[in-house]
Amino acid sequence: MLLLVLPVVLFALITWQVVADGPLLRPDAEVSRALVHPDGFSRFLSDLGNVQVAVPVLVLALAGALWLGRMRGAPRWWLPPLTAAVLMALVPVVVVPLKEWTDRPGTPVVPPATGYFPSGHTVTAVVAYGSAALLLLPWLRSPAARRALAAGCGVLVLGVSYGLVRHGYHWPLDVLAGWCLGAVPLAVLARVTGRSGQPK
Repeated sequence: MLLLVLPVVLFALITWQVVADGPLLRPDAEVSRALVHPDGFSRFLSDLGNVQVAVPVLVLALAGALWLGRMRGAPRWWLPPLTAAVLMALVPVVVVPLKEWTDRPGTPVVPPATGYFPSGHTVTAVVAYGSAALLLLPWLRSPAARRALAAGCGVLVLGVSYGLVRHGYHWPLDVLAGWCLGAVPLAVLARVTGRSGQPK
């Protein structure tokens, strides 16, 4: 339950600060100024959060989890992949209205526009890569392989997050809010995966 409540509370607090032009926006701008340095590598990292990159990774994990679950006769083998697919499809349904409602302008290095909060690339990366890891973890027997998969997921999400801030595509609070928002579907998927039975 804490995995669901804590991200929601943090997201609500950050959103309140953004909408109300609260005191957190000052350190947000200072961190952005200190980190922003657009270059090819930061753009590459941020592009890993594109739907065209992250979603195909999740689709491969969905296919692998479906195949392994059916082949090994796991109880309700279809439920975790179906849940992950639905949760990924809900990302734009939730993020786009939030962007329109908060109407936050971008950093000084991007063209004048609004709708930068929360970071859709961050939410996409968290949900797609995190879901892929949660779907595949039960099928890995080796603790080392499980650690490598979890670490790989974390590195991808952190890489996307850093690239977005470094390139100036997003303020740090946009990215932090994306982590919080993305953590909610992952908590739901973790519960579904845990209740669907262990693979044989």
